[in-house]
Amino acid sequence: MGRPDLSRRHLLAAVGGLTVAGSFGFAALGTGADALTTAGRTRVRYWNLFSGGDGYNMIAMLDAFRRAEPDVAVSDATLQWGSPYYTKLAMAAAGNRAPDLGVMHLGRVTGFSPGRLLDPWDMDLLAKYGVREEDWNPTLWQRGVIDGTLYALPLDIHVQLCFYRRDVLKKADLLGDDGLMVPVTSTTEWFDVLKKARKVQKKGLQTIGLWTNDQNFQWWFFVAFYTQLGGRWFNDANTEVLFDVDKATEVLEFFRKHVTDGYVIPGAPTGEQFVNGAPFTWEGNWSVPVFSGAKLDYGATPLPPVFGKQATHAESHSFVLPHQAGRGGAANEGAHRLAAYVVKHALQWAAGGHIPAYTPTLSTPAYKKLTPQHEYVSAMDHQATEPKVWFAGSTGILAQDLGPIVVSSTMGSARPAAAAQRMKQRLTKLLATKNPMDGRTAAQGGASA
Repeated sequence: MGRPDLSRRHLLAAVGGLTVAGSFGFAALGTGADALTTAGRTRVRYWNLFSGGDGYNMIAMLDAFRRAEPDVAVSDATLQWGSPYYTKLAMAAAGNRAPDLGVMHLGRVTGFSPGRLLDPWDMDLLAKYGVREEDWNPTLWQRGVIDGTLYALPLDIHVQLCFYRRDVLKKADLLGDDGLMVPVTSTTEWFDVLKKARKVQKKGLQTIGLWTNDQNFQWWFFVAFYTQLGGRWFNDANTEVLFDVDKATEVLEFFRKHVTDGYVIPGAPTGEQFVNGAPFTWEGNWSVPVFSGAKLDYGATPLPPVFGKQATHAESHSFVLPHQAGRGGAANEGAHRLAAYVVKHALQWAAGGHIPAYTPTLSTPAYKKLTPQHEYVSAMDHQATEPKVWFAGSTGILAQDLGPIVVSSTMGSARPAAAAQRMKQRLTKLLATKNPMDGRTAAQGGASA
């Protein structure tokens, strides 16, 4: 069967309905059939969405590749993070203007029309450059596999963490002999920890930062604790909603109690409060460079298993091959070569707080010396991820729809039980909605989320 044409309207709808102002500027990017070379060097065009500290680390890794592999010329471009990036990537793939290599959040892969907007990885080429499935966490690797074919090569996992101030917790007798936060295995123990920390913390600060009014963070936290409870989203065929309203209510009540018991100041700048002495904050691992740069005496652990099961929210940056009608040749091999090099030399990437997906890196002496990275590396083994459906993934429709509902419960404008019911209703509607980027929707009359 041929690859169906995808209309611009359906592509834009699929990435959240955002229209990016100005020209996409694809004309200057060339086509995938070029197999471009310059003075005997193979040119590989690479798009990513890394800015800030991640951007700095990626540039350092690309420079290392250029020194190690001088016969490959990498032409890299950093585009705007989030839906604008995915819009441009989809339009480029649909119009045969795609780069040779791209970056994608792993949760987005299922909805990005693998086989139509993404090309599969050549397993022989990956093997040639040292990529072996057994060097990846099995769960993480399988997230990039669609219908038995690898479409995404994981670079890392990035997780939500419980950051804590050792200097404050020591006063509250909440540190073990190893200098780490005391283990917590129930909601009762967790709120007891907060109560003890509040007694010794600085006045005027919150006890914990929870990003109470941020739909993305609240959604990520919900995914983690709902997973701890063993909650399911859909059946294995993704044809029936199995969302457990009672378990969801339990999670939402847990979040709300942080506010009603006064441990959180809604709307407070969580990172700033932590730097100024707040005992705890729940943040993404990308905050590690910030807190380390502030020279804090702190640690970081996966979100506490308050419902008895270890699970912390995890996403993953991965390498993908945006669709090219003429994919192959030197540029395609160069893309495989570049991706393999970066995933295998990701110690620099770990400096940004991310956990490298290539597991041999985790056992190196250099990685084990990273603080606090080595403290939360176990998160690789208990990842709480969004369901593998087209509307999931970073900045995806699932977070946009359900995140505000979680916020409404945490902030008190909706009762937890009512919010949980609304979440199930939204999941039911989303599951019945066609993927506007599946290559078939237009022919079926179209649908939008």
